Formats: sequence, structure tokens, C-alpha cells
Amino acid sequence: MLNPELDHYAHYQSLKLRRHPHGVLEVIMGSPQHQPGRLSTADDRMHRELADIWRDIDTDPDTRAVVLRGEGKGFSGGGDLDLVQQMADDFEIRARVWREARDLVYNVINCGKPIVSAMHGAAVGAGLVAGLLADISIATRDARIIDGHTRLGVAAGDHAAIVWPLLCGMAKAKYYLLLCETVSGEEAERIGLVSLCVDEADLLPRAFEVANRLATGSQTAIRWTKYALNNWLRLAGPSFDASLALEFMGFAGPDVREGIQSLRERRPPNFTSNAPF
Repeated sequence: MLNPELDHYAHYQSLKLRRHPHGVLEVIMGSPQHQPGRLSTADDRMHRELADIWRDIDTDPDTRAVVLRGEGKGFSGGGDLDLVQQMADDFEIRARVWREARDLVYNVINCGKPIVSAMHGAAVGAGLVAGLLADISIATRDARIIDGHTRLGVAAGDHAAIVWPLLCGMAKAKYYLLLCETVSGEEAERIGLVSLCVDEADLLPRAFEVANRLATGSQTAIRWTKYALNNWLRLAGPSFDASLALEFMGFAGPDVREGIQSLRERRPPNFTSNAPF
């Protein structure tokens, strides 16, 4: 962050930023302490920064388009289990993360600059929210897209209710979200969940090719088209707000504790409680 060209983003630590020609900004999910070969998980800082950065990008006069990618063996890991445990135990932390989760979705939708996501390996958690809400989403054929909420014992909130039915239809959305089934990049393109599917070697070249085309096109035309199209997502705002509230109500319930424990012990969960309705 010593590069004066990136002073606008000097306070970010869990996201790495690089400027490219034509006003393309590369956003890499992975802290300076990220260990090569491991997935970046959305810990306390990354979750907050991933929610905030889209407002800064929106007001950055030097950025015309964004490429969002992960570092290491995958696009993004799930939420950090320590943070999930804190959310289950502490109302104030749960309320704060709820607001960050809300802001992440609406800030991506309302960011005027076009966003291109480049997904490889596992795509889970907060990173997946931005990855699927991106204006152009590109995945490798063997990428593994997983919405893991019901496996954890909470409702599929954050981005799921607002965008999956619109992208791939209600029948497919229910199948993958209720069962926590993995969607390959190839299948994701087939059902319309992502824009494009490519070989892994072509992922970043294609993402930057698309971003360069967006950055060198008419900025008013592209940004205003994005704004108009995203009104479909804004119309789904009440569904999103309800899903997020139900998700975070679940963090105060008994199932999430079994979900956390089963993930720590790498075993199937044993959910025994009944829903109150």
C-alpha cells in the first residue's frame, strides 16, 4: 500500500489492490499474511473490508472497471469459524456482521463501476456474494460454487435469495440452496448462474479482456445500463432483507452450534431440533 496511486485504499489490509492500464483495478482477496496454497477465509477484517470497498471504488476517479479474484488455490473460503462462533455467542457481534452482510450486497449492487469476477477452485462465503453479484462472472470449468448456509444450520441469506432465482430460476435455486449441492463452473454456466466458463489457464486473461472492454467503452452508457439492470435486484430487496434477518436469527439458535462443531470435526451434522413453525 506504499504505492501513491493506491492512497485511496491505504487502509485495506485483507484485500490486495493493483492498478492496470485503462483504469482497471484488480482486487485480490488475501491478506499480506496469506499462506500460499490455502484458501482465504472471511475473517473479521476481510468481511468488513469486502463490504466497504465498493463504496471507495464507486468514488475512485481513476477506476473504470474492477477484476475481483481470489489468491491461492481458490476464489474464496467460507466464513472463519471463529467469527461464526462469536456471532453465535455475542449479540453485538452478530448485529455488526448482519450490517456488514447487508452492506456487502447493496454496495456491490450500487457500485457504479462494472465488476468482473474471476472464480477458480472453491467459491464460498462472502467472496461468493461479490462473485455472483458481479456484473460479469467468469468461472473455471472445475470451479466449485457452494452456498453452505443450510449445512451450517442457518437460512440461505446474504446474496442467495436476491440473485439465485433471477439467474438460474427458482427450481434450480431451491435444489442447490436447500441441499447445499456443489455447482461446477461448467454447470453454473449451463444453468445461467455465471456469465462464462473457461479453462483455468484462460481465466485471468479473459477476465482482464472483458474488464478492458468495459473500461474503454462509453462510461455513461455502461454505468447507466448497469444501474437500470440492477433495478431487478433492488426490486428483490424485501426478499433479501427477510432472508438475511432469518439467517441471523439462526445464528442465535441451536442448529448453528452443531453445524460449527461438525465442520470443526469434519463430520456430517446431526441436526435434532425442530423448527418453531
